[in-house]
Amino acid sequence: MNIPVAALQGLVIYPEAVIHFDLTRKKSIAAAKAAMKNDGRLLTVSQKDISVENPGISDLYTVGTIIQIKQLTKMPGGVVRLLAEGVGRAKLHGMVEEEKRYLLGAAKEIFEIEKEFSEEEIQASYRVIYDTLSDYSEYYPRVVKSLEGLLEESMSIGQICFLIAMNVPLPYEDKQAILEEATLDGRFLKLINALKKETNVSKFQAELSEKIKDDIQDTQKKYILREQMEFLRKELSEENGESDIENFLKQLEELNASEEIKQKIKKEIKRFDNLSEQTSEGSVQRMYIEALLELPWNNKSIDNPDIKNAERILNADHYGMEKVKERILEFLAVRAFTEKGTSPIICLVGPPGTGKTSIARSIARALNKEYVRICLGGVRDEAEIRGHRRTYVGAMAGRIAEGLKNASVANPLMLLDEIDKVSNDYKGDTFSALLEVLDPDQNKAFRDHYIELPLDLSEVLFIATANDTSNIPRPLLDRMEIVEVSGYTANEKFHIAKNHLMKKQFALSGMNSKMLSISDGAVKDIISYYTREAGVRGLEKKIGELCRKAAKERLENTNDKIVINSKNLSKYLGKRKYTLNMANRKDEIGIVTGLAWTAVGGDTLEIEVNTMPGKGNIKLTGQMGDVMKESASIAMSYVRSIAAKYGVEHKYFAETDFHIHIPEGAVPKDGPSAGITMATAIFSAITGKKVASKTAMTGEVTLRGKVLPVGGLKEKLLAANTAGIKKVLVPKENEKDIEEFSTEIIGDMELIYASDMKEVLKEAIVW
Repeated sequence: MNIPVAALQGLVIYPEAVIHFDLTRKKSIAAAKAAMKNDGRLLTVSQKDISVENPGISDLYTVGTIIQIKQLTKMPGGVVRLLAEGVGRAKLHGMVEEEKRYLLGAAKEIFEIEKEFSEEEIQASYRVIYDTLSDYSEYYPRVVKSLEGLLEESMSIGQICFLIAMNVPLPYEDKQAILEEATLDGRFLKLINALKKETNVSKFQAELSEKIKDDIQDTQKKYILREQMEFLRKELSEENGESDIENFLKQLEELNASEEIKQKIKKEIKRFDNLSEQTSEGSVQRMYIEALLELPWNNKSIDNPDIKNAERILNADHYGMEKVKERILEFLAVRAFTEKGTSPIICLVGPPGTGKTSIARSIARALNKEYVRICLGGVRDEAEIRGHRRTYVGAMAGRIAEGLKNASVANPLMLLDEIDKVSNDYKGDTFSALLEVLDPDQNKAFRDHYIELPLDLSEVLFIATANDTSNIPRPLLDRMEIVEVSGYTANEKFHIAKNHLMKKQFALSGMNSKMLSISDGAVKDIISYYTREAGVRGLEKKIGELCRKAAKERLENTNDKIVINSKNLSKYLGKRKYTLNMANRKDEIGIVTGLAWTAVGGDTLEIEVNTMPGKGNIKLTGQMGDVMKESASIAMSYVRSIAAKYGVEHKYFAETDFHIHIPEGAVPKDGPSAGITMATAIFSAITGKKVASKTAMTGEVTLRGKVLPVGGLKEKLLAANTAGIKKVLVPKENEKDIEEFSTEIIGDMELIYASDMKEVLKEAIVW
């Protein structure tokens, strides 16, 4: 016969059973509806694997139960609930292929052959059933109690077997075996065996729990899970792999550390052995031991002593930066003579984009050292350096200890990037925590709060980077060797672009010299008119932009080689963003060219002074800072003190207002180095004498007219050279600094060293 089939997951239905059950799968629901349209008969067959969602004939048992559907109810969520009664058993032979919406099976009904039992056999069977249920009720009392209301004396042995199997929580494989059993004797024995098996499992489970409970009473509670695992291993006769303790001890034997360190770690491992791994304390102890075993301790890499190789690598990776390279080569030379030498603590200070971070990587490659970068920008918690104490939840080692662990050697090159960006809060003084790290006399036994064992940092080559040393506390600054990394000249930028940046950007964009050519003139124009910086970061971005636009143009228009030069550069980068501040074309009254240092390099600025009838008021504009305003007041006081010598009457200052302005008013300006510039501009305005147009100056002025030294001279002279200045007045005390500058920076400019305002006025004023 052909009959709709519903596959059941983990459910077995027996003949003569009245049951509610739900259908959720579309094919099963369709089969039930098809049955309702005919005679209401549906064949329910259990799946062999309940995880299969779309079962076929091979996924189903061959014997199932024909049910008569009494009621079909639609439930929320597309579920259909059936009220049905088991009619009889049937054997499934195959499927009818034509039906796609539901399973239509070819089945043959199995008719029961009732065996004639003697009165003695029936009584014996009842007794066995009730004795088995009695034992079973010791562990499942509620199940047996619910059965008592269902069992009736008039029931046959076969009915009792199906009723018990239906209502007792047996594995569905055992229930299916009972359904498939052809003989009543066999069905009876399979039911009794299944009940006894469940009883024995429950008995063993209870005994296991009792034994574990006894063990707990004899020991402390912290051994609970470990004792349970040990007992289970004995009962199941399974061999366990290498334990964590054995693994830790094995790693300890292989650890390259002093005996004192090893004894401390061994003590911690023994402590872990007495803890339960599943408790929070055990987890914390495990992490601590793992951290100790992962530290390099006495593992050290061998430095490359070849000074020529180091020089070759440094020159290949970076253009210029002679001071930095010289200092590293000096360190190598000392190392070669002493075979050890104390690792220096170098702080590279300079504007952004000048290669401070990248040269640290090159130094590591030259020395064959492991490279670890620790970014300190925004770090405000002392624990980031020293680590957290282990009493805190979520404690971990500090960044220094983590850096050593990542390097796997005790003598890496450790870059402390952006050390001037460190800040402090209520959690501690981060700068003070760095003192122990960077002090050569203290870092031999640096103590991380989490590790709690002395770490030797004396052989770590520390290199720090900073944009400005004014934010670094003096005690920390004294422990580092400051190496200035000043801005690049236009010529240096050009060579860096040609030798490094263009190759890098060509590779990133998939370009090559056959596809794209950027002329030298275009590179120089980018440097002059599209970027204004001390470093080359903006220059690299512009070259990258050219590569991207060239790649787009090649894909859209042509496969010909693209040539970018000074003439068509604006096509790719747009209009020029910057113009060079050139020197005045003619001598003027009250206008003087000054030199300024900015975070992106040097610049020229004009200081203008106008006089008008008034009451002696002074007006300052151009977003001057407090220090610059004080310089203006000092300059005014000095000029008033010498004005009588140049024919200016005292009442002139009481009847005249002065306006001092610095153009580019949207840009904040501050610093004392415009002192002599302001004094010269004021002197020119009140005497009516012109200032030489091709002259620029920088220096701080005092009330007595002395010229004091200033900083940032390299950047300032670069700006003056670019602007076409022919004569530059600088403080006499800065002469020693200028001696170190290359001729490329000074060019053909005439440098005048002044120690007094009289010398400045003599050179700057057109008499």
